[in-house]
Amino acid sequence: MQTTDPEGSVTSGMPEAGLEAQQPRKLEARLTDADRVYRAFVSAGAGATLLLITLIGIFLLIGALPALKTAGFSFLTTQTWAPDGQPPKFGVAAMMFGTFVSAAVAMLITVPIAVCTSLFINEYAHRAIRRTLTSLVDLMAAIPSLILAIWGLFFLVPLLQPIEDWAVAQFGGWLPLAKASATGGSLFNAGLIISCMAIPITTSIIREVLGQAPRHECEGALALGGTRWGMISAVILPFGRTGIIGGSMLGLGRALGETLAATLILSIAFEIKPRILENGGITVASGIAIEFRDAQEMGLSALMAAGLALFLVTFAINFLAAMVVNKSRSGAGA
Repeated sequence: MQTTDPEGSVTSGMPEAGLEAQQPRKLEARLTDADRVYRAFVSAGAGATLLLITLIGIFLLIGALPALKTAGFSFLTTQTWAPDGQPPKFGVAAMMFGTFVSAAVAMLITVPIAVCTSLFINEYAHRAIRRTLTSLVDLMAAIPSLILAIWGLFFLVPLLQPIEDWAVAQFGGWLPLAKASATGGSLFNAGLIISCMAIPITTSIIREVLGQAPRHECEGALALGGTRWGMISAVILPFGRTGIIGGSMLGLGRALGETLAATLILSIAFEIKPRILENGGITVASGIAIEFRDAQEMGLSALMAAGLALFLVTFAINFLAAMVVNKSRSGAGA
């Protein structure tokens, strides 16, 4: 549109209404009173969680400072645990090693079983028993750790003892195995019992996520001639990758912090046991539980330092898991 100014020059432009129409509109959320209450409640809950985590970290750090000043960097490399001795000598090397090995054994058992169980319940089980199986899995997650630890100590470990003896006799020369004692107090057996505690909660998370896979894509894969396993591998597993990672990390957190199973199963020894069937070992959680009662001033500070180390490791693992989950969300790699 052309217009003439007072000096007689011709200019072009658009009507004022047209200019306003081209500008982006501002979207404003019109919150009701219920929305404001809900937002305030959720924000307060999230803030309280972050505040609680921060306070726990500060509490552990303050309590651990005397021990960290005394031990220095050797706190991470020393296997001996004598914080109240003269002179004090202590470290978390053996405890951290036992924690990582038992958790690794637990997750190597937990993740495949959890994924297979979830797929069976969602895709293979008859509809009449699907709800029953789901309830049983959820019920297993409610079993106290003490019950599972006692069951593992008096039933599962003696049951597996002949198999472990055979494995040592056949492969002990070139695999990281060693003769287990009659009680089976090894890191492998501790990880095995811990996996029984991590499987139910991991399975529940993974099953819920895999159950959200788009059914029209699953039916389309079957309609194109794909097998049921082909549909699972092409549609369901890629869709549920985030849930599998999240459920596995939740199970790993349970495995790293499990106390009763490690305390009852392991033959406590403050030394690194590189052979997973060798009798003896220690984890951070079991070490704190055992040493707390008789610990003196420096011993309590050393236990705080051990708890701080486990806290930081768990926080780092969850942070890395969150990064992996964010990168593997639906459509992120497409």
